[in-house]
Amino acid sequence: MTTHGTKMSQDIERCISECLDCHRICLQTVQHCLEMGGKHASPEHIRLLLDCAEICQTSANFMLRGSPLHRRTCAVCAEVCTRCAESCEAIGGEQLDDCAEACRSCAESCAQMAA
Repeated sequence: MTTHGTKMSQDIERCISECLDCHRICLQTVQHCLEMGGKHASPEHIRLLLDCAEICQTSANFMLRGSPLHRRTCAVCAEVCTRCAESCEAIGGEQLDDCAEACRSCAESCAQMAA
């Protein structure tokens, strides 16, 4: 039982880290996209980046405080991160590729937490 508890704790710690990393890079990518303008700064794309940053922070907070609802926030987080990754990949470029990678990693980790 202790091993399982330790493993679960490590899984949650990893997911929290992934969420916080994704939160950070999404906010950095918003700034980058606004500076680039054009398709980078489309309202839909910026909104998705901000939604992703917000749900990542919320999911991390729920896990950090041991909320029994963290599985639900993680499920939504996985969905939003996947959509954000797709949006970033469609635009492309180094910053957006890095953001998409972080989003995909977070989506995978959150999907595992939600299961």
